[in-house]
Amino acid sequence: MLTVRNVLDIELVTLELRELEVTEPRDDFELEVKRATQAVRHGGVGDTAPARALYRQFGIDPTRMRPSSEALLRRLKKGEPLPRINSLVDVANAMSVQLQVPVGLYDLGKVAGDELVVRLGAEGESYTGIGKESVNVAGRICVADAEGPIGNPTSDSARTMIKTDTERAAWIYFLPVNDETIDRTAELIAVFGRGLVRVL
Repeated sequence: MLTVRNVLDIELVTLELRELEVTEPRDDFELEVKRATQAVRHGGVGDTAPARALYRQFGIDPTRMRPSSEALLRRLKKGEPLPRINSLVDVANAMSVQLQVPVGLYDLGKVAGDELVVRLGAEGESYTGIGKESVNVAGRICVADAEGPIGNPTSDSARTMIKTDTERAAWIYFLPVNDETIDRTAELIAVFGRGLVRVL
């Protein structure tokens, strides 16, 4: 059973997802994509300040290394589409951009060990990012397994990325979210990821 140990002075919400059936992007998710896009157009998204404050708390300039939620927001504001990756990642991206809360997603079948630790990266620590050569996490918030860092609020790792063969996953909101948001997240995961959710 997954445990998550948070050694930083930050509030997180972590979900364990089980019995997933992740598919290629689904046509019936288009309504959620439109909802996210309209929220961006009409100023109906969350405030970017809390995620920026989280970065500044650890000496990171959020204008140089943006939270993933803000990077998605900027993309949509430019008129670019919300990226469609697969049925689970699409849910994470839609929720993240609307809430303006970074989301980390990790395939638990590829995670080393049964514990994830949220900590600061040590000097020289990095990982291969999704679509990126190397992500440096020295002195930055990161999520690590027994083999080392696998993600941060800006970018997840290629090693534990969600694919269509993912059956179990960890979902981390890097800022506090309310019960209504957790319920909505679980509802979307049940519909589009066909999975069960446990709050850790």
